[in-house]
Amino acid sequence: MTSLSALTAFDDNYIWVLTSDEGEAVIVDPGDAAPVLAAARDGLRPAAILLTHHHDDHIGGVAGLLAQWPHLPVISADDARITAATHKVADGEAFEVAGMAFRAIFVAGHTRSHVAFHRQAPGGELFSGDTLFSLGCGRLFEGTPAQMLASLDALSALPDDTPVCCGHEYTQSNAAFALTVEPDNRALQQRTAQVRSLRADGLATVPVDLATERATNPFLRVEVPEVARSVDTWLGHAAADRVEAFAALRRWKDGFRA
Repeated sequence: MTSLSALTAFDDNYIWVLTSDEGEAVIVDPGDAAPVLAAARDGLRPAAILLTHHHDDHIGGVAGLLAQWPHLPVISADDARITAATHKVADGEAFEVAGMAFRAIFVAGHTRSHVAFHRQAPGGELFSGDTLFSLGCGRLFEGTPAQMLASLDALSALPDDTPVCCGHEYTQSNAAFALTVEPDNRALQQRTAQVRSLRADGLATVPVDLATERATNPFLRVEVPEVARSVDTWLGHAAADRVEAFAALRRWKDGFRA
């Protein structure tokens, strides 16, 4: 049976480690080599690296890992800024590493070449990088609101029990904004209380199942009446369509201070 763990890096990054039945580990977004090298001293056996996008806090440790394991496959989207890639996936491409099957899902928005990886198995994990966070989504550095909304739609269509494994521990701050948008959402209130308790104990708030995200994450709920009303109030007029509503919600979050 596969096992999932998260190594912490920097202030709030997660380096995800998915280990096969045979003990081979797939490393997702190693922004720093040191946590992976430390885990290797305790028996971790890296078999491949998956990279969701080119930002240094997600790829900065790759060179250090390749110095230790020069023949590791490095899988990413086709982006010249990811120079270590040995295999560049296409949207929807299925591939296998360490005996585990994955599908690449292109999710432009945060960056133009962002890709998510979904393990193809019952309850298979979604490694969403900086596209989908718990109770939030990534900033639009290179993509458009329409692209990001389409990307979130694609991820939201995955099975309810999909564990969302995102790149950062942002959930508590995201919860403050989500409650501002949808204060009467009972599921969101319960999730916020859970998050506060987890963080008070120094524990991670992810992975979280996709069904919970659909019930609580405003960026997956732009068409829900309460979310739409809040967005329209912030805009000062009714959004023309769901893309304008999403764009407004993202701008609102960009300037939000709890």
